Amino acid sequence: MPTGACGVDCEVCKLRLMEVCSTCGPGRSAVATRKLEAQKRILGSPCPILACASLKQVDFCLRDCAEFPCVNFSSGPYPFSPGFLAMQERRRKEPPPAMTHNRSKLHVPDEYWERVSTRDTLLLREAAKATAGPDGGLCIQSFNELLWVDTVGKRVHRQVGGQWIEIGDDLWKLVTLLYLVNVEPMQEGDRDLIGVGDLKEAHYFRGPHALDLHGLLERYGYDAGGFREAATFLGGEALEMADAAARLRPFPQVPVYFLLHEGDEEFQPKITVMFERSIERIFSASGIWSLVKVAVNKLLRGPARRESP
Repeated sequence: MPTGACGVDCEVCKLRLMEVCSTCGPGRSAVATRKLEAQKRILGSPCPILACASLKQVDFCLRDCAEFPCVNFSSGPYPFSPGFLAMQERRRKEPPPAMTHNRSKLHVPDEYWERVSTRDTLLLREAAKATAGPDGGLCIQSFNELLWVDTVGKRVHRQVGGQWIEIGDDLWKLVTLLYLVNVEPMQEGDRDLIGVGDLKEAHYFRGPHALDLHGLLERYGYDAGGFREAATFLGGEALEMADAAARLRPFPQVPVYFLLHEGDEEFQPKITVMFERSIERIFSASGIWSLVKVAVNKLLRGPARRESP
């Protein structure tokens, strides 16, 4: 692959065509190993970016490394400007765009806040596995974070360093409210494991409404170890299934299972998502799509810095 670990695409470089220079390749590639050896032999020392990527077994710093942009980029004269690195630093802290399953801008209806507020508080806490909030409302575990759902202020906060910070991810906020609106005590058979094709509304997940797993496949399709690391960071439970599998808990009563079959020279990678039967009593088809999208976004962000919501 002509793209180097640093992100420079040598495919479009004239120096490569003229054989003046060659690509460094992804950090885990044999091309990178040969390039490092040549740099040591000719220059006396390797490129610190390529050496770091090779050591950490990271293919592409911009996509795969939680520390990007790091000092290896900021201390050197290239490949990126300070302005580009500052943009990357800033935008990696932003929540992903809040879009519906129809790719329109998301709006969280006030109706959901009203419906949560009218539910019996004690029964809701028991069904949702939630606790009392610090100033009304309730607290609930979501992935590896504690959320405070402020039903009076109509806001959802996450706990960071002992402080409550309002989340900026409207899709995460929406599925949290949907969970609280619909969750009920578990019944017999609710824990049965099912796939998308077993859902009563399985027909919904075809065509434009198929689960959006393309980003996961591109990032982790050939990196089962990276997938395990991201899932563990989110509080996921490792499962002895596929090449890498994890049970994530977006909410206490709604686990979502991700199974990764890693790609190789012969087979393309594949990711399967599974649920427990109870999900259909809590989320509609569009709600399930949104819930999976939130989980996918968090897996893609991975064990990154989390200074902001």
